[in-house]
Amino acid sequence: MTNQQCLWRMTTILVLCFFSAVSSANVCVKLPDMETDSFQFEDDILIESADGTNLAVNLFSPKAVRPDAGYPAIIFINSWVLEEHEYFLQASFFAKKGYLVLSYSARGWGCSEGLVDVTGDNDMADLSAVIDWLSANTSVDVQNIGVSGISYGSGISLMGLAKEPRLKTAIAMSTWASLTDSLYQQETPRLFWGFLLVSSGFLTANLDPMIAQNFFDLIFHKNIDRVTEWAEARSTKNFVHLINERNAPVYLANNLGDNLFQPNNLLKFYEQLTVPKRLDFNQGTHAISEGFGLFGLESYTWENAHRWFDYWLKGENTGIMGEPPVTMKVAMSDERTEFSSWPTNKGQEVTFYLGPRGLFSQGKLLSEPYSSWFAKSNHIYSGLDTLATSGIPLISETLESTVQLPVKTPIGLVSRVNGIVFKTEPVSRETRIRGIGKVKLNVKASYGKFQLIAYLYDVAPDGTGTLITHGPITKYSAPKNERLELEWELVAAAYNVAKGHKIALAIDTFDALYAVPTLVPYQLSFEFGGQVESTLKLPTVD
Repeated sequence: MTNQQCLWRMTTILVLCFFSAVSSANVCVKLPDMETDSFQFEDDILIESADGTNLAVNLFSPKAVRPDAGYPAIIFINSWVLEEHEYFLQASFFAKKGYLVLSYSARGWGCSEGLVDVTGDNDMADLSAVIDWLSANTSVDVQNIGVSGISYGSGISLMGLAKEPRLKTAIAMSTWASLTDSLYQQETPRLFWGFLLVSSGFLTANLDPMIAQNFFDLIFHKNIDRVTEWAEARSTKNFVHLINERNAPVYLANNLGDNLFQPNNLLKFYEQLTVPKRLDFNQGTHAISEGFGLFGLESYTWENAHRWFDYWLKGENTGIMGEPPVTMKVAMSDERTEFSSWPTNKGQEVTFYLGPRGLFSQGKLLSEPYSSWFAKSNHIYSGLDTLATSGIPLISETLESTVQLPVKTPIGLVSRVNGIVFKTEPVSRETRIRGIGKVKLNVKASYGKFQLIAYLYDVAPDGTGTLITHGPITKYSAPKNERLELEWELVAAAYNVAKGHKIALAIDTFDALYAVPTLVPYQLSFEFGGQVESTLKLPTVD
């Protein structure tokens, strides 16, 4: 049997076993061992961790001539819902090139025992046990072991690089640096993604009950200090000094349309790293660009993953370290912008000043501060959504990246009762947005709890707005009817606004991605003029 026939046969078995396992609510898959001209595949391996928990493991052993120091090795760790065989095709590709490739199901997933730990101490002990086993049972080069994963597996990989000194490098795809921000940035619970993770975890894994309790506490704004303490212990940003101290190389890859692990905290994490590093941003929803590569389809991230490991684990001159280390795929185009550093030294921040709407006109985004002898205010009310929206969760981001079908809104029809819109004049040249935008507003609320969602749009001459990005902020203990200056971030974006189009900022009080702080109706007043100033700041490049 040829290598290709073996691989496709095993992939077919894997897909059938996966769906069979999902239907029985526990993804525990076992594959037959196999051998090709290039490698030997062994499944059904168990590794015992420090506390006696058994981890399910598979191993690709290459048939290439063994180097004097042993084979370089890659450890793959599963994503949420999936298990150890997730990386089957990519593992086989690496094995053909002379790598030992070990994939395992993190505790609580697949056939592994224990409860899901979310990069806690148990997960770190498990990763160390896997390295112990590799060292004792294979011809591994212990100086050249790398680790990688997508989503959940990336979190363990990145934390592992900080805490396990035997790991030389890590590739983290669709990862997080701050779990606190991912779950609760600007006090805004991630309702859709949190519910999806918790419910799917209960269906496909042995989930620690604390995970669901934490999610519900965030939704109902209870025990926040305890929940954030739990999340901070699982945020690699707090351990970045350990990576820096031993100069361990890091490759990060995420998606700008990812509303689970939004890209902002990863940009800040990248800035904290002082090691050899790379950061690639693609477009689309969580894990979509890396997911294509799992099936052998073209993937910018996986191509770079091979080049990264070949350079750091095999010493091959792949050219990757001579290229600009930060890239962003631009939405709705084939363009990829490259940066020699981040923050970039070739960008500038453009500031727009918000001016009030009139009786029949929308608000304005001005190039100069709004000036008025008297303070003015506009009012909106909670209770109903507007046409300003981030779209259908998961579906909209997927459609935009795969078939270039973005979220569009008729800006003129955004409700004036429940929302407000501010627009520029047509821009005189193409505006190339790259990075994290910021909104600053001066508001008064009639109730102590409220939420604001800001949406940034590219408005065509016909009035149709294409969503560029958005960002929420929530307050649970605001003083009633007193002016507050609020400032918050939009999700990082890479987008080109065409010459002659307008830029619009729409604001309302609801989006399907996020949990609302209260069902009590309230009024929000936006303040302009006098001694206050509200702004929209956008990072741009020439």
